Amino acid sequence: MAEIDHCCSTQLIDGDGGFNVAGLDNFMRTTKLSNCGLSYAVVAIMGPQSSGKSTLLNHLFHTNFREMDAYRGRSQTTKGIWIAHCVGIEPFTVAMDLEGTDGRERGEDDTTFEKQSALFALAIADIVLINMWCHDIGREHAANKPLLKTVFQVMTRLFSPRKTTLLFVIRDKTKTPLEYLEPILREDIQKIWNAVSKPESHKDTPLSEFFNVEVTALSSFEEKEEQFKEQVAQLRLCFFNSISPGGLAGDRRGVVPASGFSFSAQEIWKVIKENKDLDLPAHKVMVATVRCEEIANEKLLHLSSDEDWLALEEAVQCGPVSGFGRKLSSILETYFSEYDVEAFYFDEGVRNAKRKQLESKALDFVHPAYLNLLGHLRFKALEDFKSKLEQMLNKGEGLAASARTCTKSCMLEFDQGCADATIRQANWDASKVKEKLRRDIDAHTSSVRNAKLSELMVTYEKQLIRSLSEPVESLFDAAGRDTWASIRKLLTLETAIAASEFSTAISSFELDRSTVEKMLQDLRDYARNVLEKKAREEAGKVLIRMKDRFSAVFSHDNDSMPRVWTGKEDIKTITKDACTASLRLLSVMVAIRLDEKPDKIENILFSSLMEGSVAVASSQDRSITTSDPLSSSTWKEVSPKNTLITPVQCKSLWRRFKAETEYTVTQAISAQEAYKRSNNWLPPPWAIVAMVVLGFNEFMLLLRNPLYLLLLFIAYLLSKAMWVQMDVPGQFQHGTLAGLISISSRFLPTVMNLLRRLSEEAQGNQTPEAPRQQSSLAFESFWNQNQLNPTSSIPESSVSSNISASDGGIEYSSPNLTRRRNTKIQEAELS
Repeated sequence: MAEIDHCCSTQLIDGDGGFNVAGLDNFMRTTKLSNCGLSYAVVAIMGPQSSGKSTLLNHLFHTNFREMDAYRGRSQTTKGIWIAHCVGIEPFTVAMDLEGTDGRERGEDDTTFEKQSALFALAIADIVLINMWCHDIGREHAANKPLLKTVFQVMTRLFSPRKTTLLFVIRDKTKTPLEYLEPILREDIQKIWNAVSKPESHKDTPLSEFFNVEVTALSSFEEKEEQFKEQVAQLRLCFFNSISPGGLAGDRRGVVPASGFSFSAQEIWKVIKENKDLDLPAHKVMVATVRCEEIANEKLLHLSSDEDWLALEEAVQCGPVSGFGRKLSSILETYFSEYDVEAFYFDEGVRNAKRKQLESKALDFVHPAYLNLLGHLRFKALEDFKSKLEQMLNKGEGLAASARTCTKSCMLEFDQGCADATIRQANWDASKVKEKLRRDIDAHTSSVRNAKLSELMVTYEKQLIRSLSEPVESLFDAAGRDTWASIRKLLTLETAIAASEFSTAISSFELDRSTVEKMLQDLRDYARNVLEKKAREEAGKVLIRMKDRFSAVFSHDNDSMPRVWTGKEDIKTITKDACTASLRLLSVMVAIRLDEKPDKIENILFSSLMEGSVAVASSQDRSITTSDPLSSSTWKEVSPKNTLITPVQCKSLWRRFKAETEYTVTQAISAQEAYKRSNNWLPPPWAIVAMVVLGFNEFMLLLRNPLYLLLLFIAYLLSKAMWVQMDVPGQFQHGTLAGLISISSRFLPTVMNLLRRLSEEAQGNQTPEAPRQQSSLAFESFWNQNQLNPTSSIPESSVSSNISASDGGIEYSSPNLTRRRNTKIQEAELS
């Protein structure tokens, strides 16, 4: 019972020609037919209806096909095609029970299903049992002839058919020996073969090319059951190892691997139902194509959900994975090997083609992870390069040598990582990623080099600014005929020093000669630009410098001592010299002269401004003549880019200069006049002589009377004290009228102050310091108020010269000098 259940009989095709796909899949899954590869055989049985086909199969292969019930009459038992597992037979054998031929249920003319089922059996079966009655042998119209004709006819519809074993089973054998029956049967078979119409390609092909014909005989099952069973047991032994060389299965050129049996059977029946010729080799290729593709897709699906692969893919997302290539190769090899095992029995060409497709799809599937790993390796190598390069540069090593060393080290590290990531199944090229890494390294090196060069350039630019700005400013302060020559010499010297130091500093960069020359030229251009910028800056202060130059020359003598306007100086000559010096400074500042080109700017300025007239034209004549060389906006010898002050601007500056220095000259003239007036305060000589002549008697009287001399001496002391106390010379500095008013207002308080002091000293009391300080403060306050008095004829703000009182007289100095007081005011206290 266990064996019968294990045979798992299933209706493959029903009586209406419907294919039971689900039943066949269940049969293959239950019996594990799919795992057999090519180690399986298919045995089909054909014969007239009610000839005992199912009974024979059940006894021969221990199946459980439905048998005819003899007590219910002879009728159709098997409808369609049934299959079952032949229990106990090695290799795995499938028994196929076909619907009987010549059945009254389908009628005389309905032979379509017979032909279809016969063609189906010949296409997939290795061994075909022809069940026939012994008493039909030798008859011309016996029941076996239509069956054989059907078998032979359908063979013509198979392109390149495989060689099938036809095992004729003679049922209900009589006393006639088999050795007499077999020749008669073979002769009948040959006649039928010869009579069947065949295609031109097989017109002369012998029967042996298509079939292996075997004959066996069995006793009657009903009359000699025990003998029948013994003979069947002997026949059963012939099906063991049927696919081995010399076995019943014979030629297995068209065999389909067991895993493709279901699909193959479906497609064969589909072609047969469509009444098309069946090309078995093409069908074999088609089955191999479909099954190998299914197997490949199944392996690809399993690969996508493989835990080891998912863990490896997740690890690659985070960074480099050691042994990536080895691990991934092992995973891929597992699924490729499984494919090889499952697809081994299919057509070699199809199998290899589908394996290549599987490899391609699998490699495409895992390639992003490989690229991700290469990206991590590239990033790591680049970061290592940056770190190592920075460390070597911090140690003071050269950039070019450091970059080469770091590049070699990091590229070697990347190559090792790529070798570790390489898988056996693919020849992936990492050259593009490597080239990108090299480009990134070169870009970073270039960036560092540019940054370092920029720092060096900025350093030497600052050095040039320091070495040029202040010296150039100093040269412009002392501008003269050789100013620009000195500036050119300074520029050449400092530029040469900076260029030499810069060349030494960038030698470690190993730049090409053209690049070095360009950078040195940029440095020279920068130095020139610094100088030009400084010149333009100083040109903006030319008026101030001209006034300073004028003041320096006008207010100091040849020994650089401040001038004292005593009345003996030639102010006109001094003014001309000062204007000449200022105009020479202007001629230096009008243009940039770094190219040593001669010009006539100084001559034009002197001829136009010192010798010509630059006064503003009157309202009646405001036109500017074309002969004026300063009426242009450009200099003939100087390009516009080197022009600092245009001719028109020079004319305007000179006018302003003359206007602003005129006051200084006026003050000097006023100082001379004041000096002269201060030295003429005594009476004229004739008045002094007259006073001596007319006062001779009084003088003699004084000489005769010493008391008068004493009184006169006392009066002199009092007068001297009053003179000093009231600062009479100082009061007359601002004019006679102002001096008289000031003295008259201070006379009485001064007399009272002197008398009080005399009385206090006569009594032996010290005069307090506070009253003296208050008196001094009151005196200074009165003096300041008097100087700010609007009734004064010459206010202090209008006087350019400074007047200082001293014991030796009054001195006048330049308004640009600091006021000096040489007079020591003696206090009017009595000792």
